[in-house]
Amino acid sequence: MILSTSAVLLLGLLIWILLQIRYLRWSVVLLCGTFGFLLAKTAAAPLVQAALDGVGGLLGQL
Repeated sequence: MILSTSAVLLLGLLIWILLQIRYLRWSVVLLCGTFGFLLAKTAAAPLVQAALDGVGGLLGQL
């Protein structure tokens, strides 16, 4: 749970920075957010969570 919270905060910060430098448009942010919410409701959600846990475990060992 901590990893997913950290990932959400980091990705949110990255999106905010990209919006500030006008690299992203609001329509793209809304589309990505909608995709993320829909992905979380599919059967792929455990696979994505396992991948994030694996990356977090790898970074934790460094």
